Amino acid sequence: MKFAQLFEALMLVCFGFSWPLNVIKAYKARTAKGTSLAFIFLIITGYIAGISAKFLNHQINYVLAVYFLNLAIVMINVFVYIRNKSLDKQSAKASAEADNLKITNQQIKNINKESTKEEIMNYTYSLDEVINPKVANAREEKNAVILFGGTGDKKIPVQSLGKEFNFNFKIYNKSTEDLTLSKAAEYFKFTISPLAPEGILLHLGAKDLELFRKNSEGFDTSYLNLIAQIKACNKKCRIALISLNNPTGDKIINEMNRHIKAIAASENCSFVNLDNAKLWNPAATKAAVDFAYSMGLKTRKPLSDVAEILFSYAYNNFAEYAPVEHLVG
Repeated sequence: MKFAQLFEALMLVCFGFSWPLNVIKAYKARTAKGTSLAFIFLIITGYIAGISAKFLNHQINYVLAVYFLNLAIVMINVFVYIRNKSLDKQSAKASAEADNLKITNQQIKNINKESTKEEIMNYTYSLDEVINPKVANAREEKNAVILFGGTGDKKIPVQSLGKEFNFNFKIYNKSTEDLTLSKAAEYFKFTISPLAPEGILLHLGAKDLELFRKNSEGFDTSYLNLIAQIKACNKKCRIALISLNNPTGDKIINEMNRHIKAIAASENCSFVNLDNAKLWNPAATKAAVDFAYSMGLKTRKPLSDVAEILFSYAYNNFAEYAPVEHLVG
């Protein structure tokens, strides 16, 4: 009889061992999608039935304790499910904000795509590359990460920072003077698209404040059209939208950043808030990167981390990054 109880307890332990792992997995997933509450309650009902049988048969022993332990762990799954369901609602609310922008496919198609192609020199490269753009193009490889911003971004030495922080990918600075959304699509087509980038940091908007003030929907459709153009070039391209700096708390810039964040959510792009840029610690970041690199961790760096490194450098080295009109192009 004792062996029968032992084997029954062993069976329960084997069945119940997966539940703690399931709790951890569900907690980290932060979503209730793929989890069946009905299935969890079915398991709970089964354990309650087993416990009831034990009491009816007067089998009050250590096996009963295993039943209660398994039941408690399964009950934790219910609470994690409720928590994840709440997170799903918050995520749906964020997506609703994007829908409130009232952007339609027809608006995107109607955007004015006629703009003037600008041939801008990139000061990221050496003097011979500036004098002879063909030399620069010959040295650029495909499948790189691109910083695509305006006037203030041109001076960020992305390649030097890439080497210093052990980027395991190529990175180029294709920022240009006085970049507006109306010019960005054409500039991307001729200058960036041939490189077939695997990641792009979009730092746009400061030169479109008047457009946004008069026609925010026009701003949204222009931004969406550019993202669609990037995805058409490489559907797997990682895209990060970077906010405008707003040290004075300008209401128009705040609202523009809200739109940019909503666009990022609707297009499954990353969103980087530059309000936190001044808090970033380059020395600490580099120490963490060096440690990870020394441990052989060479996974593809998230674009948010790349932006952190680039703009942390800019805030600590370029005085013109303080005024709003010089922060972005």
